[in-house]
Amino acid sequence: MIKLLIVDDSALMRRQLVSVFDAEGDFEIRLARNGKEAVQENIEFMPDVITLDINMPEMDGLTALSLLMEQRPVPVVMVSSLTEKSALATFEALALGAVDYVTKPGGTISLSIDVIKKDLVAKVRSAARSRLKISRESLARNQHEPIQAKRASVAARRDIANEGLVIVGVSTGGPSTLECILPRLPEDFPWPVLVVQHMPASFTGPFANRMNALCPLHVIEVTRQMALEPGTIYIAKGGADIVVTNRGGKLVTMARPENTDLLWHPSVELLGRSVLQHVDVSRVIAVMLTGMGSDGANAFTEIKRLGGRTIAESEESCVVFGMPAELIKLGGASLTLDAHKIANQIIVWTH
Repeated sequence: MIKLLIVDDSALMRRQLVSVFDAEGDFEIRLARNGKEAVQENIEFMPDVITLDINMPEMDGLTALSLLMEQRPVPVVMVSSLTEKSALATFEALALGAVDYVTKPGGTISLSIDVIKKDLVAKVRSAARSRLKISRESLARNQHEPIQAKRASVAARRDIANEGLVIVGVSTGGPSTLECILPRLPEDFPWPVLVVQHMPASFTGPFANRMNALCPLHVIEVTRQMALEPGTIYIAKGGADIVVTNRGGKLVTMARPENTDLLWHPSVELLGRSVLQHVDVSRVIAVMLTGMGSDGANAFTEIKRLGGRTIAESEESCVVFGMPAELIKLGGASLTLDAHKIANQIIVWTH
């Protein structure tokens, strides 16, 4: 049995969540109405995983989360609404140690539960099996390293660009892991970086803004056709897929409607396939980070087979060792590294 603590100030939402997990048959459930009760139940009930609302009276979710991680670290899935304010709070929660989040779509609670039920159960099960230690330690290491100012213009960096490309695929546990890696890339980094993080549309813009504040490189969300420039990090827009193509001899990226034949979005696999079509793979570095499932494993394996270089995040540092494990299983990883070592390896390969 998985011991689950559900924390929400809405009695109706608590009932709906209980009905979802009761139907699974292997959850022992306890409830809390606010963050204060959650902190107490974490010690008394000792749950395997917690679902935690953000906005609650007496003690909000972020305050509760910081105390949970201090007193008895436990995998936490945040339950967040689809607003920019909630997105920013969710990223703070992930930085504090939450494993994942589920977004509540608009409309009535009962309809919302029907929409998110499958995703919610999958993420809670995955969180119950996840690792916490490395993502928090990596964040602590990163906080001690000063971020360089964004000084050099794109034009000034063109002379060191080698028409190479870094692509990154990541899902569960991704925001904190990316915060451990991307800020370590220096301001004179010579290649563009494309990041596909499984995330809803309303979250990728705030996430790109957050990363832009943390990184020496410029970080932007892909909302339209954009020329790929050296020293820029591009975040795939949620609710869409992104691809790379060649226009007039120049590599560009663009968002397109989600491919319904693919399971995860934005799709790492689709990005990888487009790179295989339009980029010299000997100048490609493909990085597979923490996440559920197998998105991108086939394309990244082909990139390696054709002469590209690939990195799989190690099981020891992954929050969820799913996507990197699939890449390794297919023989598609040139190297397997802990998250805090990945940026240095990318720098070595691009200089």
